[in-house]
Amino acid sequence: MSQKKSTSLLITIMLSTLAAVSFFPIYLAVINSFKTQGEMFRSFVALPSQIHFSNYVDAFRQIHLLNSTLNSIIISVLGIGGIVFCAALAGYKLSRTSGRLSNLIFFLFIASMLVPFHSIMIPLTRMAKALSVQGSTYGLAIIYIGLGVNMAIFLYHGFVKSIPRELEEAAQIDGCNEYQTFFKIIFPLLVPITVTIAILDFLWIWNDFLLPLLMLTDVDNYTLILSTNTLFGEYNKEWSLILAALVLTAIPVIIIYSFFQKFIMHGIAEGAIKG
Repeated sequence: MSQKKSTSLLITIMLSTLAAVSFFPIYLAVINSFKTQGEMFRSFVALPSQIHFSNYVDAFRQIHLLNSTLNSIIISVLGIGGIVFCAALAGYKLSRTSGRLSNLIFFLFIASMLVPFHSIMIPLTRMAKALSVQGSTYGLAIIYIGLGVNMAIFLYHGFVKSIPRELEEAAQIDGCNEYQTFFKIIFPLLVPITVTIAILDFLWIWNDFLLPLLMLTDVDNYTLILSTNTLFGEYNKEWSLILAALVLTAIPVIIIYSFFQKFIMHGIAEGAIKG
């Protein structure tokens, strides 16, 4: 066997091993979600002797799946829409404007990415309470916009540099003002990076636990992840039920990521390298 084939085989084995290790927790969650509590404790890695769908029925009811999913969708859509709108305009303007002030503003956006969320939790909750947005799904979406625009501006800023300025000059000659030029000419060209930002932010907002825990006080406004947390009792934990709820929670994320993962990789590379 040639050295090239040996290297290729070794890489394949390593990648297959890493994939198996990554998939193993998902396998455990799925198979144990179909077991009874007693059967799961007898053997955590064995296949279920009988499929029990009652765990999913109970999880569907106890976490108020439809209402919680609707709350998560509302927060995700509003948050992503606000991030894309604000960051696209800001990234485009900062990219096309030269000068120290523009560079300083861009630097401040990038520097804010380095601030740990845990260091601003208390000021953020106090500010949300003072502005009467704490406990509201719409208020939570606004907070996500504020926390998410910095990364999006960084990606848009780099991607806009790959767009020739001649397109904007031609649009201005045809009578378009700055806003018409952006929305009719530039923004359609930003679709690849926009899809990337939307997917990344969807994964972040949908899976986030800490911020909804801090901001949402009414059970009716709970997100899907936060509703799942209510299954963890102080003295009793039905792990089969919890795993069923976690599987239901993860299904939308897995589906969306599976379909759009190529956009994520391509968009990040385009936005970062060209920046």
